[in-house]
Amino acid sequence: MPPKSIKFQNLLIALLAVFLHGCLSPIALDRAVIAYDKASNDILSKLLLLNIARAHLQLPLHFTGISNIAATFNFQFNAGATPAVTGDNGSLMTPVFGGTVSENPTISIIPIEGEEFTRRLLTPFQENKLTMLLRQGADVDLILRLLAGELRIYADKRAGIYANKPSDKEGYRYFRQAVLHLSSIQDRNRLYAEPLMFDEELTFSTESITPDQVTAMQKEYAVTYSANKKQVKLSKKVVGRIVLTNYDPSVLSNQERKILHEEASERADNDVMVDIRPGYTGGEWPIHGVFRLRSFHNVLNFIGQSIDGGNPEYPVDKHPETPRVSENPVSTLGFVVSGNEPENADIFVELYNKYYSLKPETGYQWNREGFRLLSQIFQMTMTELGQQVAPSITIAK
Repeated sequence: MPPKSIKFQNLLIALLAVFLHGCLSPIALDRAVIAYDKASNDILSKLLLLNIARAHLQLPLHFTGISNIAATFNFQFNAGATPAVTGDNGSLMTPVFGGTVSENPTISIIPIEGEEFTRRLLTPFQENKLTMLLRQGADVDLILRLLAGELRIYADKRAGIYANKPSDKEGYRYFRQAVLHLSSIQDRNRLYAEPLMFDEELTFSTESITPDQVTAMQKEYAVTYSANKKQVKLSKKVVGRIVLTNYDPSVLSNQERKILHEEASERADNDVMVDIRPGYTGGEWPIHGVFRLRSFHNVLNFIGQSIDGGNPEYPVDKHPETPRVSENPVSTLGFVVSGNEPENADIFVELYNKYYSLKPETGYQWNREGFRLLSQIFQMTMTELGQQVAPSITIAK
């Protein structure tokens, strides 16, 4: 073979090797990232389902988090040429290519225990978590049936505590009717979950305050002088507590918003005030009180105990003043428990020879939406796992 032809073939082989290396590396990386993402999501879903099964069997709850995934990829390529069999017609060089791709992932997992367990699972949710979910478009009745442990009414003859607990017949019925009424207001786009914003004002005589004090207060307050009254007026905007209402809080006077904020501030951080007033959408049934939010641990226990014979939920009709609502399922989350592996379930877990899976539905997928919301709520409790003092377990493949 002429020398020029050999050089050309060598160049072609080198170019093809570089091309294949450039194509294969991104493809392998893309598949790995997608695979790890799917695996992490499946693990979280199964952990949630597993702990619901544990709650059903009255077993201790336990979670394990993935703190780090580090994967090393090794790409090796080789290229060469070999004589082709051409008989008596001379010789022809045939390129030969080869390559290998190896993966070496290292996965670190950390049990959620100690202070981390207390903070993430035992601490009640605060009001900002609920309003954050509402602003994402989640159903208010689904959120409250999951997160709220009770409704406390502070006005009229119905004042009292109404527990979101099926064993409390009267309390459970009233709670379900209240959240269903809020859902009807939300369906008509008239449910507000807004912080109370008002002006806080302070007035001093010019003789009781020094210029230096006024200068220091200007960092937080707007200062207005009244020479005739010999007064200094300080004012600032305050963003107060969040309230569920059937009206825009801005229609209230500044004093009314301030009073409502002061009332809400007397409650715990996991209390969400609700103020449904006459004269607005849904005002046929006024509600004034607070929803007390519970911990994620209590959420899972509530769901687990509602499966089969523990403390099952039951149908509750809407309040007579509530208009027609499209969704009012019996269970906050419905599950199927069987002795055999489910055939059509997207996800299931096995615990003590029992198989747990989401109950299938037709039409609106309430259970799917509820389980997705439960996963989102769990993610909202997330902290930086890699900084925890709990012993980690590293798995190298």
